[in-house]
Order: sequence, then structure tokens, then C-alpha cells
Amino acid sequence: MSTGALKIPLDRSSPVPLYFQVAQQLEQAIEAGELPPGARLDNEIDFAERLGLSRPTMRRAIQYLVEQGLLVRKRGVGTQVVHTKVRRSIELTSLHDDLVAAGQRPRTDVLSHRVVPADQQVARALGVAEDTSVLALERLRFARDEPLALMHNYLPSDVVRLDPADLEEQGLYALLRAGGINLRVAAQTIGARAATPAEARLLAERRGTPLLTMTRTTYDDSGRIVEYATHLYRASMYAFELTLLGR
Repeated sequence: MSTGALKIPLDRSSPVPLYFQVAQQLEQAIEAGELPPGARLDNEIDFAERLGLSRPTMRRAIQYLVEQGLLVRKRGVGTQVVHTKVRRSIELTSLHDDLVAAGQRPRTDVLSHRVVPADQQVARALGVAEDTSVLALERLRFARDEPLALMHNYLPSDVVRLDPADLEEQGLYALLRAGGINLRVAAQTIGARAATPAEARLLAERRGTPLLTMTRTTYDDSGRIVEYATHLYRASMYAFELTLLGR
């Protein structure tokens, strides 16, 4: 479907700016797959005329989505859809399974799979003595063949046997559950920081680009700590969603 076939009703009496109304509806069309990756938007002038908007208003709507990482302007080509942003609810699920559910075609490169002595931070998170042997995993997760997340996971070496080939095909939590581990609860912190040169290279971002961070300590149904994770996500492609309840 092209933008010419999209229905974009505008409420001109609403306090919501017109550019933002257009941007929201285009974002919804992208996330719903009505405008798939690679789809080109109509000429900016024609698009504005069709909606009865000024060109600056339309340009601002497009620029908003460019800044969100959903659109890209290419010389000689026009404006194209890049990808949908992965939105992840705050639940005890694996990124792999969330991507499958969202139709994002996950792929995983296992960069490292080795037993190492736990440093002070990892030892404290796992509740073991420093220098205790732990399994350290480093993986690069892709969505629609684009790098999305750089993941480091640490597990007590006796929790479950994990094969690198299996980690390329399945999510960590699915493998833990298959190994008889019943994941019960996790403590999680979300933040942000600038990408290092090495991280930027792996995630196809510029050095210093803001990345979302997530640290998580996961417990099984007996209260044992079974995983400590530190993940980095491309902010242009990824968002956490929360549901807030009033008292």
C-alpha cells in the first residue's frame, strides 16, 4: 500500500498539532505492516496537498518519523520506510520470543560462549563468591536482518548445559525452561548511555549514539538466582512499554 491509499483523517479542532496527527497515523501504518520496510512515501508536496496541509507541516511530520528511526530520506529515491520499532512489554520473556511474536524474524550470532571467573559485579549479582566459575554469553541479536541488541548473560555454571548452536536458534529462556528451570521473577533496571566505538560498530550505529540499557537478575521458583543479564538496545529500533495503574 502507498501513502496515497492510506486514510489519514485529521481533527482540525483538536489541540494535537496536525503534523503530529499525521506522524502518529503513519507510524501506526508502519507498525501494522501497511507500509512495510522499503515502501516509499508519496512526494511531500502531493502528500501535503492531498491532506490539505502546508508543506512545512508535512515536512515536520516526516522529519519527526525520520528522527524516530522509522523513515529515511535518500537522495534520488525519496522517503522510505526503514523498519518498525520493536516495542517490548515489561514481562519475564526473552527478546527472541518477543521478536518472533512480533513477526520480526530474529537471528542470533553467538560472539562468545565460555566459562570465566566471576568479577566483583557479576559475583554480587549472582550471589556467588568472586572468581567463582560462571558461564558468560555474548550474543548479537538481529531483527529483520538489522542488528538490534548486544546481550551479555551470566549464569552459574551448574544451572543448565547450553550449546552455542542452540543459542543461535532459540531464546535463552526457552532453553532454560527446556532444561527444567522454572523462571519465576526478575529484578530489572532500564537506563541509557552512549555507545562505545566497539558497541557502535556491532550495532551499526555511530560512536556516542544513545543506547537503551537493561540489567536483569532472574530467579527460579525456588528463589535461586539463575541469570544476570546486561543488554544494550538501539533506541531507534526498540522501546519498553509499561502499564501503570492508579491507586
